Amino acid sequence: MVPSPSNPQKIQQFLSSALSQRGPSSVPYEESAKWLIRQHLLNLISSYPSLEPKTASFMHNDGRSVNLLQADGTIPMPFHGVTYNIPVIIWLLESYPRHPPCVYVNPTADMIIKRPHAHVTPSGLVSHPYLQNWIHPSSNLVDLVSDLSAAFARDPPLYSRRRPQPPPPSPPTGYDASLTRPTSADQSLPRPFPPSPYGGGGGGGRVQVQHVHHQQQSDDAAEVFKRNAINKMVEMVHSDLVSMRRAREAEAEALLSLQSGLKRRDEEVNRGLKEMVDEKETLEQQLQVISMNTDILDSWVRENQGKTKNVVDIDVDTAFEVGDTLSKQMLDCTASDLAIEDTIYSLDKSFQDGGLPFDQYLRNVRLLSREQFFHRATGSKIRAAQMEAHVAAIAGRLHS
Repeated sequence: MVPSPSNPQKIQQFLSSALSQRGPSSVPYEESAKWLIRQHLLNLISSYPSLEPKTASFMHNDGRSVNLLQADGTIPMPFHGVTYNIPVIIWLLESYPRHPPCVYVNPTADMIIKRPHAHVTPSGLVSHPYLQNWIHPSSNLVDLVSDLSAAFARDPPLYSRRRPQPPPPSPPTGYDASLTRPTSADQSLPRPFPPSPYGGGGGGGRVQVQHVHHQQQSDDAAEVFKRNAINKMVEMVHSDLVSMRRAREAEAEALLSLQSGLKRRDEEVNRGLKEMVDEKETLEQQLQVISMNTDILDSWVRENQGKTKNVVDIDVDTAFEVGDTLSKQMLDCTASDLAIEDTIYSLDKSFQDGGLPFDQYLRNVRLLSREQFFHRATGSKIRAAQMEAHVAAIAGRLHS
């Protein structure tokens, strides 16, 4: 009997609350996968209303206990023209939906698991090709339950447990024994699952076991051959799917590696292009500075070209005259810097020749280096001020 479907709005509220809960009792799924998990469960409940989403504690093989989502209920199983309900529990593990769920057949007290079964272990764990070939994000719960229903229809995993029947009462004296009929459990009680192939107790049970045994012996050989052929084809298709999946995964890995290499080269090309653009801008600035200096030198040469015609003896100290205060300061700083450089060189030679004590050498070099640093710093500031003045002058000439 299929239970009445739950309120879809309540199910949506329950899933939203369970997936958004925080704290020790929260479900351990990835934030990016919670929306897809919610859609999978809603689609499953919509297609199979006999399943109901719940949260429960799941115990791993290593002893860890986690709070997980599950779909608990029954799935339909058509068998010999009758639809039965197989109780199952579908656990959504922490890695879902990237990895398949864990499915268990959950027999009640009056059911037993068929042994052996192609897809169900004695503990109830379900192993099916759909679970083994789970591919994210195309695989989903609706297709899984549909495939399990079809697989269980071919080979039911559960049977109803037989109950021993009391022997039929002896007919009263004077009546024909053929008029009395013993009541059979198969006639008086509805059977929600296929009859068990393992038999039961009592005389009536032995008659039923013999009947089932004769029925199994009289199975059509063509039907057995057909079943074996189907199983063989399923195995071959499964093997081909596994091979194709591995090949596609290898191709995908190669394409991802190629994409990574192309992305790295694109970054290198963009970086090289940016460096070339920066270098071009730097060269253009230097070219402008050289052009300005060339104009300055040309104008200076034109102004001083005829001044040396009548000069006979030139005094080196008075050969150059500074034109402004910045130039005079620059000349003094440069002269002092070079003079200190020559002095330090002479001190080095004297110390190497042994004519200067070590402590006196260090003291003099420290004092001269300090003075040289200040001259060089002053020269740098003067050079920057002169450059600004030249630029301003050239800009003024260009505007005029």
